Amino acid sequence: MNEPNVKKPLSIQALKAGNREEFARMVEQYSPGIYRLALKMLGNGLDAEDVLQETFLKALRALPNFEERSSLSTWLYRIAMNEALMLLRKKRPEAFSLEDSTTNQEDGESIEEPRDIVDWCCLPENELLSSEAREFLNRAIERLSPALRAVFVLRDLQDLSVRETAETLGITETAVKTRLLRARLKLREELSAYYGHRMEVLGYDRIERL
Repeated sequence: MNEPNVKKPLSIQALKAGNREEFARMVEQYSPGIYRLALKMLGNGLDAEDVLQETFLKALRALPNFEERSSLSTWLYRIAMNEALMLLRKKRPEAFSLEDSTTNQEDGESIEEPRDIVDWCCLPENELLSSEAREFLNRAIERLSPALRAVFVLRDLQDLSVRETAETLGITETAVKTRLLRARLKLREELSAYYGHRMEVLGYDRIERL
């Protein structure tokens, strides 16, 4: 009976010692996730490639001083997120000027309910999962403020835990939960408008408001 093909865990000590094979394994293991993170943050494949390259270049230089206070994956995602945010700030400074004024006051912040939510449960699956719907969602994610987008990408798209997300962004776990809820509500409101229009186009008589 063949043993299952289980990947050997990365050796932090080998990485710190400059082992090229181990570094190549790290790049292979984490490149897909880092690229997805950068693509969702920046919305541009070339920019995402730049972030991917810079992340591993900086990791290579910093590995000897990696203190292991967080996991390797969290450390790499932190580098990648910083690179993505710096590039976003450089290319779209207006996105940062539009940050919510309550960004630093989120631990006790109340959450505003979305104004108009549509029940789209009656739409056929091919409408819910169409390429047009996915493209609309991608654009809606890009319209989130950088602070909300970062939390949404790490938590809901990269599947990091609340603790890992907080460590990656250098914020509290409460702030992660608050920003994630705000991001989800904003996206749900935008999707409500989109699917509400699709229901009208398809001839549904009434749109149920939740």
